[in-house]
Amino acid sequence: MTDRIPRSKDNDNTVEMGEARRDFVKQRTGVNLEHVGSFSFDPAITAGNIENFIGVAQVPMGLAGPLLVNGEHAQGDFYVPMATAEGTLVASYNRGMRLLREAGGVTVSVVDDAMQRAPVFVFENARQARDFGNWIDEHFDEIRQAAESTTRSGKLRNIEKYAAARMLYLRFNFTTGDAAGQNMVGKATFVACEWIKANNPMVEKYILSGAMDTDKKHSTLNTLHTRGKRVIAEATIPNALLKSIMGVDSETLFKMRSITQVGSFMAGSVNTGAHSANGITAVFMATGQDVANVAESSAAIMFVDVNAAGDYYISITIPSMIVATYGGGTGLATQKECLEMLGCYGKGKVRKLAEIIGATVLAGEISLSSAVLAGDWVTSHDALGRNR
Repeated sequence: MTDRIPRSKDNDNTVEMGEARRDFVKQRTGVNLEHVGSFSFDPAITAGNIENFIGVAQVPMGLAGPLLVNGEHAQGDFYVPMATAEGTLVASYNRGMRLLREAGGVTVSVVDDAMQRAPVFVFENARQARDFGNWIDEHFDEIRQAAESTTRSGKLRNIEKYAAARMLYLRFNFTTGDAAGQNMVGKATFVACEWIKANNPMVEKYILSGAMDTDKKHSTLNTLHTRGKRVIAEATIPNALLKSIMGVDSETLFKMRSITQVGSFMAGSVNTGAHSANGITAVFMATGQDVANVAESSAAIMFVDVNAAGDYYISITIPSMIVATYGGGTGLATQKECLEMLGCYGKGKVRKLAEIIGATVLAGEISLSSAVLAGDWVTSHDALGRNR
C-alpha cells in the first residue's frame, strides 16, 4: 500500500510541513526538490490557496511597456508584468505597446459585468416548468434578498430562464465587486435555491449547477451575455506609423483580416483574433488570477477598419474576462507585488485591472498580425525563442 503524503491536522501550511513533503518525494523518487523548495514568503499565507504545500513553481517573468491606457479606471502609462516560458512573447507585446503609445494609446471600456451560477430544476412535465418560471419572476425580490444575505459585495442582477423538456435552467447573474466571485455566487445561489424549494410546493429537486454557467469552459452564451467583465479595447493607428514601426501598411493588414476571418469561421474558432490567450495567461499568472479562467477569458471578437485617411482602426472585444484584485491568489507574495506595480491591488481596482489587460491584449494582436505579414514571426523565434 502506498504511503500517504505527510499532512498536519493542526497547521499544514508551514515551512516544516513543506520540507517534510519534499523529503517524502525524495525518498520515493530520488528527486531533490531544491528549486521547488526555494521561496521567500511565509507558507502560512497560502492557506486557502493550496493543499499539501511543497513549494513554488517558478515561472520566468518579463516586463513590457510603457502601455498607454485611456480607460475610465486605468489612465496613463503602465509597465505590465508577464509570466511566461515562451520566448519572443514579451518582446512582441512590448513592440505592440510602443506602436499603440505613439498612436495615442488604447481606449478601453468595461461595458458589462456578471458572474453566474446556473441551477436546473426538474418537474413532472414542461407545463410545470413553465409555470415555475412565471413564479420566479413574481418572487424575484425575495429570491434576491435570500441570495444577497450570504455576501457583502455580491448583488443579484437578474435571472435568465431556459426551458428544455421538463427542466427549467436558471442563470443567476451577479455582480461581485473586486472578487472573481465563482465561490461567492455558488453559495449565494445555493441559499436562494433552498429558499425557492422551501416556498414553492412544485419544487422537488434541483441541481446547483446545470452546466449553463459554463464554469471554466467557453460557451456562445458567454459571448452573447458576458461572464466576468466584458472588455472592449480599441485604437486608431496612423498608416505612416504602422509602416515605420511594423513594416506593414493598413490596407494590407485589413485584407489579411478578411482572409483570416474566413479561416476562423471554417475552424469554428471562438476567437477571431490572433492570440489573446497569450497575453491574458501571462498577466493572469503574474497577478494571481485563476489561470483556468483563461478558458472563458480567451474568447474574443476582433474588428478592424480603415478610415478615409488610410489609418487603421483595431478593436478587440473580450466578452468573458474573469479577473480579481481581492481574494483568491491576489494576496500571495509575488502576485500582490505585481498588482501593486499596476496600482491594482485591493478593493475598488478590478475594472482598472480589466482595462489594463484589455489594452495589453490589443498590443499583442497588432504586433503578431504585423509580424506574420512582415515575415518577422519565424525570424523572431529564431533570434529570441525556442527555435534556437
